[in-house]
Amino acid sequence: MGYHSRINNAFEGALRLPLNMQSRYVIFSDCHRGIGKANDNFTKNEFIYIAALNYYFHRDFTYIELGDGDELWENRNMNAIKDMHQHSFDVLAKFFKQNKFYSVYGNHDIVKKYSRYADLNFCSYYCDNNMCTKELFPNITFYSGIILESKTQNNIYLTHGHQADFLNSTLWHLSRFLVRYIWKPLESLGIPDPTSAAKNNKRKNSTEKKLTNWAKQNQHILITGHTHHPMMGTGNSPYYNTGSCVSPYGITCIEIYDGCIHLIKWALDSTDEQIVYVSRSELDKRNCMVL
Repeated sequence: MGYHSRINNAFEGALRLPLNMQSRYVIFSDCHRGIGKANDNFTKNEFIYIAALNYYFHRDFTYIELGDGDELWENRNMNAIKDMHQHSFDVLAKFFKQNKFYSVYGNHDIVKKYSRYADLNFCSYYCDNNMCTKELFPNITFYSGIILESKTQNNIYLTHGHQADFLNSTLWHLSRFLVRYIWKPLESLGIPDPTSAAKNNKRKNSTEKKLTNWAKQNQHILITGHTHHPMMGTGNSPYYNTGSCVSPYGITCIEIYDGCIHLIKWALDSTDEQIVYVSRSELDKRNCMVL
């Protein structure tokens, strides 16, 4: 099966959400929430991430996570991830309770596609602050793809993007084994994973070319994550990428509101008085649509 077929399959039976001028969506990908050890690259940006989540929650955005939210190749225990990042899950649970949280799975959290795994691991979490168990995402479904559906056919297609990479999709069991037992220990020595589209520029370029080709040939706006490389599409090349939450320079995401797609960066900044704060800046705005 080629990558075109794998991407097409991601949208078979996809969840469809309404897209109109009143819609307000924020799309994150590749948080890679871990267990707080040296290889948990999310930890250094968690404060920024929580500030961004609170901003979107109070402005009535719907949160969509495009896969690899949790690092389940390097780590086996989802409970340890929930324990480490309780504050983040506390805010995400608030979105879910208002029916404003949706998620697709990526390659690093592909086990979420199994309903039994989701039921066992995402119904609740333990909150240390209140010393009690709280609801997280009870009865959640993690999707392979989501379609934001417009009455004017200006639909937006959302998936993680690993479908363009044979090793990280069809052979994901092998890739997970290599990451867990070979590349994870070598990464601590400064040796990057050569199979990763995020860490290997040749694989990144190849994956992005395939995703761009799919978007152009199908004349669909396609938004993915996977490569950790924030991108804004054009009319001739309608492929977008959210970036990630594990960059050393902050986190990026995509906002959709007023019919426009916005690429946003969140980072730490300081005033002239040396007061540190979390800043939101718009990197690009394109593709304002008739909805």
